[in-house]
Amino acid sequence: MAIIDIGHTALACHDLEASIAFYEKLGIRESFRLVHEDGSVRLVYLHVGGDRFIELFPGGPEPGTKPVGSFRHICLMTDDIHALVDDLKAKGITIDREIKEGLDHNLQAWITDLDGNPIEFMQISDRSPQRATAEGRPIEETDILKAAR
Repeated sequence: MAIIDIGHTALACHDLEASIAFYEKLGIRESFRLVHEDGSVRLVYLHVGGDRFIELFPGGPEPGTKPVGSFRHICLMTDDIHALVDDLKAKGITIDREIKEGLDHNLQAWITDLDGNPIEFMQISDRSPQRATAEGRPIEETDILKAAR
């Protein structure tokens, strides 16, 4: 038995329909809903790609409140971060942090969803430790990047 991938991230959102519309602007569309016996929405699955999803649950806190927990952000992968950021701007989505190279050599840009959840967009670099790991190559160490031993 082995863990082979991440299946989904689950978020509680204050306004379910507004959140669905927001994620649609990112190109992430509703796939299906699970409902309670009374027909009310239990959760909505948004399809990211392949077998990966974002679950949206109704009844989340008011935007701007900080729930207790260890959640930091969602990272969504892209193969053309420049085109993605241009498209998001054209759709009126504010880019909180413009495109830059991270310490892992990958390109990243950041936005915030309607419930205040940070979303990182990442384009993997050929020089990144993630790419090296995925390809079974050794990670090139630097002063700020140490490989697991």
